[in-house]
Amino acid sequence: MRARGRSPFLRRALVLLLSPSVLPSHGPAQTAPSIEIITPADRPATAARPPPPLPADSRPRELAPFVVQGERYIDPFYPMPRLGFRIELPFEPPSFSYELSPMIVTAARVPQAVQNVAPTARVILAEELRSAPTLTIDGTLRSVPGFSLFRRSDSFTANPTAQGVSLRGLGPSGASRSLVLLDGVPLNDPFGGWVAWTKIPRDGLARAEVIPGGGATAWGNATLGGTIQLFTRRARGERMVVRQPPPPGSAPTVEGNLVWGTRATLHTRAEIGDYGTRSLEFSAVYPEQHGTLQLLSRVFATDGFALVAPERRGPIDIAAWSRHRWLTARWQQPLGANVSLTATVRGFEEQRGNGTPYQKNGSREKFASLATAGQSGLKFTWDSVVYAQDQSFASTFSGVNAARTAETPASDQFAVPALAWGAAWNGAWRHTGISDALSPRTSLGADVRLVRGETRENFTFVAGNFTRQRVAGGRQLVGGIYGAHDRSLSETWRATVGARVDAWRDTDGHRRETDRATGVVLRNDRYPDLADVEFSPSAGLVWRPSKTWRTRASVQHAFRRPTLNELYRPFRVGANVTEANAALHTESVDSAEVGTEWTTLRQPPAPPTPPGRPSARQPNPVHALTLGVTAFANELHDAVGNVTIARGPGTFPLVGTIAAGGVGRQRLNLDRTRVRGVELSAKWTPASALTLSGDALFNDATVRRALIAPALVGNRVAQVPRRSASLGAVWRAPWGFTLTPRLRYIGRQFEDDENQLTLGAAVIGDLGIARPISRHLELYVSGENLGNARIETGRSADGIVNVGTPRLVVGGLRGTW
Repeated sequence: MRARGRSPFLRRALVLLLSPSVLPSHGPAQTAPSIEIITPADRPATAARPPPPLPADSRPRELAPFVVQGERYIDPFYPMPRLGFRIELPFEPPSFSYELSPMIVTAARVPQAVQNVAPTARVILAEELRSAPTLTIDGTLRSVPGFSLFRRSDSFTANPTAQGVSLRGLGPSGASRSLVLLDGVPLNDPFGGWVAWTKIPRDGLARAEVIPGGGATAWGNATLGGTIQLFTRRARGERMVVRQPPPPGSAPTVEGNLVWGTRATLHTRAEIGDYGTRSLEFSAVYPEQHGTLQLLSRVFATDGFALVAPERRGPIDIAAWSRHRWLTARWQQPLGANVSLTATVRGFEEQRGNGTPYQKNGSREKFASLATAGQSGLKFTWDSVVYAQDQSFASTFSGVNAARTAETPASDQFAVPALAWGAAWNGAWRHTGISDALSPRTSLGADVRLVRGETRENFTFVAGNFTRQRVAGGRQLVGGIYGAHDRSLSETWRATVGARVDAWRDTDGHRRETDRATGVVLRNDRYPDLADVEFSPSAGLVWRPSKTWRTRASVQHAFRRPTLNELYRPFRVGANVTEANAALHTESVDSAEVGTEWTTLRQPPAPPTPPGRPSARQPNPVHALTLGVTAFANELHDAVGNVTIARGPGTFPLVGTIAAGGVGRQRLNLDRTRVRGVELSAKWTPASALTLSGDALFNDATVRRALIAPALVGNRVAQVPRRSASLGAVWRAPWGFTLTPRLRYIGRQFEDDENQLTLGAAVIGDLGIARPISRHLELYVSGENLGNARIETGRSADGIVNVGTPRLVVGGLRGTW
């Protein structure tokens, strides 16, 4: 019966969130609602293929969990739910557990088995993302060797403009040198290139893929260091087996049919911790008759901690607090046979304090996308996406006196509006081959991204007021087409080749400065339009002489066009000034790597077979021990760096007045930078309840040629440590406890291009503990930096040291319904 004054959708949403009636019941079967029957011909192309049925006489009474392409479905027999459920296909359930090889999408933009991917590929599944002993997604990704943000601090307190990501030491900077994607759409900021990690769902993620040194042919711009892609959990609910009600008038002993179906699900996380940290996140999936609705949301706040080291901290230094909230809605439905559509909208808002009373920043974003995917026959699949992003950013900066008792406003960046539009299409053809796994495949695609943005800010603070105003920005268009082909050369060899052509164009570059009191124009620069074409080839080879050995090699050429922020906006941090450069060249890199992995296999015991029933299928072998080593080399050309050109006190060309202890820098291209290194990895599963892992990275990143600053030749690249390592474990202990310890080591690195300011090494220990307390709830506690190690994130010429997250303990409840 419809409730008065409420829409059917609102009534159903309230029932989903507040009433247990939508959850499976073990009582008498309820009356079935009007439901949609989806036959195999109507199944969307993106749906996972169900396991093969068993003979009717071997139908089990209970179902074991099984894994399909990295997603877990637990399918007990349930009576028919009344709401939030859709029948998909009558089907006999399996009675065994099995696991398919993880699929990598990011490397080539089409699904590939991980053993066929030539570049290094790391896959972090939902459970690891969910249970990692860190508060942020970028903190979880730090377990991947070579992953780093511009500063050592994470998005818990870091300024958004310092959250650019780099892989394998390719010169971290505020503008990310690696492409970060969420469901195929770039997360890199349209104006500055940094990444707002706080807008990424945590419990709503299905997996993360990290491809260091790969993805340039498939994705184009900004893939110098590689590609990171995060995938939201599919909007389709939990797959399960239910028993339909028997036909009306049936005898009491008559049971209804067993069918596959999808029911509503709800994932929640509520936590509270040190420094006034609190957050609430949920992910809900609600199947409707014609599609599936997914809602994801988070509200987060922390009072933060002081960023300046205790020995120099003064009265002006306060805690760096932050607040953010976002809501994402996705609608997925089939469009005829073998075609599906996913519409997404997102709203995001964030406010931060940056360590002093005056310094703050805020961000707002509105985002929408429309994605489609389809399949024609067994050989051709395709997908496409169009998206639009409208965001604004504001920030204030100040200079602090030597005693750190007072601050003077330096600039008020009161508005940074930015718009981005993009579209992409990709198709893949499988050719006739020995089998589906060995069949040659060709993929073609095209994409385009248009960005428009500018900074509007007040600067030069005199006698209590800002006296000047600056407006600077422009437009940037990048579009490309690509093609790739991979095939098995024999039963043990597989090769991949690809090429991409991009055209970019920078237009409407401008920088206008005026006197705020009189309106007199002090500077009015109009920069010439620039355009060029980039070619990005790649090739890879995989050799698998046996089930335990795999050797691979890959090469690629990638490029990154400097962002609008780098081209047109100068900035000041404390006493340091950095000038923009509209004449920056495009960065490019030639990358190569060779790696090998050795794996031992362990055969798990077969499940028990009830008397009188056929033997259950033997489970697939699992990896007991995996050892890997990868050597890589990168030649980075025209790297954009902040090059020191003046030291205060004094007044200098380009950078103006510099106070004592301050430096003046300009963004300039360094002719050639070399990054070479070795990456080691190990993973051991001595028992089904225990997994141990370890990774280490040794790299040498040095400036090899710099005509504009010859003194830098031979220096190490700023913000890149020579050594880093991590150790981790997952132990499913007795009494239901799960422990996830992690130990990280970060070696010494330099803050500046002249290698004068050193950031010390650090060892960071983290630990997570979780235990289910009911069928639906799990209690957890996680601690970051439990040893309270000093993590130096910045050092200025006057001796001021900034520090990262101290000991931080949070706890809470995770729920799944």
